[in-house]
Amino acid sequence: MASLVGQLVFTLENANGYKVWEDPAFIKWRKRDSHVTLRCHDSVEGSLKYWYERNKVDLSVSKSAVWDDNAIQAALDCAAYWVEGLPFVKSLSGHWKFFLAPGPASVPMNFYDGAFQDSEWETLPVPSNWQMHGFDRPIYTNVVYPFPLDPPHVPADNPTGCYRTYFHIPKEWQGRRIFLHFEAVDSAFCAWINGVPVGYRIERYMFGSSLFTAVYCVSEQGCVVSQDSRLPAEFEISDHCYPCGSDKKNILAVQVFRWSDGSYLEDQDHWWLSGIHRDVLLLAKPQVFIADYFFKSTLAEDFSYADIQVEVKIDCSREMSKDTILSNFFVVEAALYDTGSWYSSDGHIDLLSSNVANIKLNPFIPRVDFPGNVLVGKLERPRLWSAEQPNLYTLVVTLKDASGLVVDCESCLVGIRQVSKAPKQLLVNGHPVVIRGVNRHEHHPRLGKTNIESCMVKDLVLMKQNNINAVRNSHYPQHPRWYELCDLFGMYMIDEANIETHGFYFSGHLKHPTSELSWAAAMMDRVIGMVERDKNHACIICWSLGNEAGYGPNHSASAGWIRETDPSRLLHYEGGGSRTSSTDIVCPMYMRVWDIVEIAKDPNETRPLILCEYSHSMGNSNGNIHKYWEAIDSTFGLQGGFIWEWVDQGLLKESADGSKHWAYGGDFGDTPNDLNFCLNGLTWPDRTPHPALHEVKYVYQPIKVYLTESALKMTNTNFYETTQQLEFSWVAHGDGHELGSGILSLPLIKPQSSYDIEFKSSPWYSLWTSCLAEEMFLTITAKLMHSTRWVEAGHVISSTQVQLTAKREIVPHVIKTGDAILVREILGDMIQISHQNVWDIKFDVQTGSVESWKVHGVPVLNKGIFPCFWRAPTDNDKGGGESSYYSRWKAAHIESLVFTAKSCSIQNITDHLVKVEVVYIGVPLGKEGSDSELEKANALFEIDMIYTIYGSGDVIIECNVKPNSSLPPLPRIGVEFKLEKSMDKIKWYGRGPFECYPDRKTAAHVGVYEQIVGDMHVPYTVPGECGGRADVRWVTFQNKEGVGIYASVYGNSPPMQISASYYSTTELDRATHNEELIKGENIEVHLDHKHMGVGGDDSWTPCVHNEYLIAPMPYSFSIRFCPLTASTSGYDIYKSQLQK
Repeated sequence: MASLVGQLVFTLENANGYKVWEDPAFIKWRKRDSHVTLRCHDSVEGSLKYWYERNKVDLSVSKSAVWDDNAIQAALDCAAYWVEGLPFVKSLSGHWKFFLAPGPASVPMNFYDGAFQDSEWETLPVPSNWQMHGFDRPIYTNVVYPFPLDPPHVPADNPTGCYRTYFHIPKEWQGRRIFLHFEAVDSAFCAWINGVPVGYRIERYMFGSSLFTAVYCVSEQGCVVSQDSRLPAEFEISDHCYPCGSDKKNILAVQVFRWSDGSYLEDQDHWWLSGIHRDVLLLAKPQVFIADYFFKSTLAEDFSYADIQVEVKIDCSREMSKDTILSNFFVVEAALYDTGSWYSSDGHIDLLSSNVANIKLNPFIPRVDFPGNVLVGKLERPRLWSAEQPNLYTLVVTLKDASGLVVDCESCLVGIRQVSKAPKQLLVNGHPVVIRGVNRHEHHPRLGKTNIESCMVKDLVLMKQNNINAVRNSHYPQHPRWYELCDLFGMYMIDEANIETHGFYFSGHLKHPTSELSWAAAMMDRVIGMVERDKNHACIICWSLGNEAGYGPNHSASAGWIRETDPSRLLHYEGGGSRTSSTDIVCPMYMRVWDIVEIAKDPNETRPLILCEYSHSMGNSNGNIHKYWEAIDSTFGLQGGFIWEWVDQGLLKESADGSKHWAYGGDFGDTPNDLNFCLNGLTWPDRTPHPALHEVKYVYQPIKVYLTESALKMTNTNFYETTQQLEFSWVAHGDGHELGSGILSLPLIKPQSSYDIEFKSSPWYSLWTSCLAEEMFLTITAKLMHSTRWVEAGHVISSTQVQLTAKREIVPHVIKTGDAILVREILGDMIQISHQNVWDIKFDVQTGSVESWKVHGVPVLNKGIFPCFWRAPTDNDKGGGESSYYSRWKAAHIESLVFTAKSCSIQNITDHLVKVEVVYIGVPLGKEGSDSELEKANALFEIDMIYTIYGSGDVIIECNVKPNSSLPPLPRIGVEFKLEKSMDKIKWYGRGPFECYPDRKTAAHVGVYEQIVGDMHVPYTVPGECGGRADVRWVTFQNKEGVGIYASVYGNSPPMQISASYYSTTELDRATHNEELIKGENIEVHLDHKHMGVGGDDSWTPCVHNEYLIAPMPYSFSIRFCPLTASTSGYDIYKSQLQK
């Protein structure tokens, strides 16, 4: 900036090559100091009425959430709604004139001038990202910058948006000061009002012993400048607007740069999108007004009262001191109102009567560090705020003139709560609350970064319904309304500064910004702006210095500023190894279970450990999460974590045929890109939950149920809520059949307390003692008795299934074959076996496969039954480069196995059975051939399959698998066959009803479930292995007439993993988008003796836990098949094979 000193005219660039958008020290010009969100009321009654209406948000709002083209109008409607009840706030959101220049040098000359003709320009809704409306293209990268890394320079190819709109100042605003407020613009911008010059400004920043100066010089163009794409920029424009009530239209022109030096600090893992993506407002304030305020509360040791302190800054346009203003002309005061009493009656509410504390100026408090006014007061018996009980008050700050009339009024929601720390604990109101959290990007599939209230409410409703109690704003400050909603709904929050420089990690030749003095002001400004805007929100329990931005002096400076400014919250920062002096929490990301336990047990580490990111939810993922929670629930010092992440960041894209689908990196021709790494949420972009969200709800549930030797232990893990609002019920099942159920009458269980139900006195004891089932399961469910802000009455909070000890000895399954006579016929290489017209099987002795199976003349199975060891790779399977499971499988050619019958022989034939033994060898495609010795040498598997076909129609398959010991862990061990497409009704006894896998199944209860095959498919945006069901004892496939086939485990074989899909494994592997999948002519069925876990500790290393891997070693298992008609059921067939 030194080169600018002394210049009389500021220009965006000059002949010497200087560009303001490439100067990291030039981050703002004429921008007002950061402050809380202002409401600009002129009465206490107006403030209270505003919050009375604004607080009515509940579950019903979420039902109007829109994710398609209708969202464009919804965003504009929402902008208008957010200023309702604010007479001195005007939204400028709407359709603006817009022109996209390829770079700053191509911007139309003087486009900000009143005489400029914009009639030929297109229109663009504001707020929006211009890439979401056909201008330019979205770019998705995770780490790498989408432009050459040459800080602070950015490419000349720098799309630059030119905006113009018009507005009048209402006549009711006469005599007031006018402010232009941009809630957020990406990435840097300049703005003009009627082309009038606006003066200059000098800002100084002190870091350590270094002082440096940024000089902002006179503009001939009435320009204001700002960076930080996630925080407000506010400018006073009082002197540059036409008079209130004038017929003359004011012209607001804005120039937005896609890239700026600020982009180097905004390398978050999400879409790069540009434009005015949050609201633009006009604020009208009196000549002397409340400019900022900071609410603080200090609770008594026993929480019986709270000392209140409010720091207030007054802005005056006249040259007089603060003391002169307050002693001669004005009085500042505040009051607290209890919002909890507002909605308890259907009649008239006197909002003013809800006053519970008056807060007065105390001129005797010496505050050399605060140049404002300090108000103090006391609140007796405060209702404390927590995520479980989000009790709120309304704070109203007033400025009165000498006659006692209210001149200005500001207000916000506040909560009384205490955040503190103890050895290895983060405390809220003295309790070591457990963080059951999730990371959340701002993302809308149609709008990009633009927000709609109903969509934000939808997020919170789903989070609360799935027992999520905390959110990390990844990785930037979010829309102001989001914080109000989190206050209202009850959500602990980490608020994070808009700083990420991930792309520097791979550029060792460049000095990291956190160690550069030239970046210090920009980094500090982002931290200050976040804290100053959001400081009054009860939901925020931690400030974060950013994400993946290294660690250095600039972080230390920011940490010091926060600790001095707001010691009432803890500090969080993962960079530098998650254990630096700039974090009060050990906050690693993706650390393994055993490692977090080791840190928690380290006596030298006194901080709690909360994972800032864990359980990477990319596609079919979140395996092993129960392992984390087994550790967290049992290890002092572990206090939870934040799953990565909440929503798949897919964008809605129109295909050539007019259909729309979820798009990811590269789908817009964007380069560089990181493909589908943006798709790692617990929900799809339209907030449809992934199956894994069930598992999250389960491990996060507050009511835990444990089976001990003589009792059922019920534990309330809440810290504030008793079980008073819950109804408990039980249901017992034997072999999938309901035995009994009822309501559990329990005494009230206090927070952090347990109650034991003695087994012998339980209502299910008599059922258990008389039950002859092979398996008996007991399910305990806790439901809400009353509706809340986020759910209707009857919602299941917790549901746990435990397996009771069987009263009978479990012995191997056998079948009653009866005396049915077989008819058999040998036709060349084919054996045809049948019984009357009930069933008919054709067996190819050359290939060793069942060629067809008919039941009552209806084709059921038309190809199979073959061994199978391959699965369509998931995202987690592909993670890890050459060391990934997928790469190792491919290197071993497991994906291209061909099974040839080494031998096929009839072992036994009687009138009642036929026994055939087939020995397969599995060799890679291209290695099979006539040379049997060579083929055997290339064999990766040898499989011995013995078919025993009985006259009853039962077919028992005994499988003995011998993998080559040099193979990597295997995807699956099982069989595969093709069913006729009409066999689409599937019923199973196993875990469900939703998709589950060996390492993600604790939420899936064992029961009998029924679906159609099409609904078994899980439409992950990038296809792969999906739709599996774990621990299945039996399964049936039937057509609409009830004809079909039954399959079950047999002998000593354990329950199996099953899947059924119209999409073959090959097809799931081929397609790169779900909508590209082509249904086959059959239903592909997999019955797996073993199936590898899906993993999820991260998605870039092979991290399935050892117990869920399948070692290349011998395996044996048996499966029973039999024909099925409408008069038979899977349950009856299964029961018939249980020995008494």
